Amino acid sequence: MLSMSDGYAEYTTKKGDAYDLLAIAAYDNEKMAGHIIKANPQYMKTLVFEAGVKLKIPILEKTKLPASLPPWRR
Repeated sequence: MLSMSDGYAEYTTKKGDAYDLLAIAAYDNEKMAGHIIKANPQYMKTLVFEAGVKLKIPILEKTKLPASLPPWRR
């Protein structure tokens, strides 16, 4: 469940959610998980969530990557 406020979407976890899965759902990129972790420092050491934890998911602007980047950097 997502709701928006102050540059963040609020997400209530389901049992088994993890930062990489949340990043894929929010940003289509698991490497963006650091943004979610930084927005929720109280859960920094949590690897797999129980149901019902409220997390802030930062709303980020999509940036266009330069075409000159090699594929492994995109």
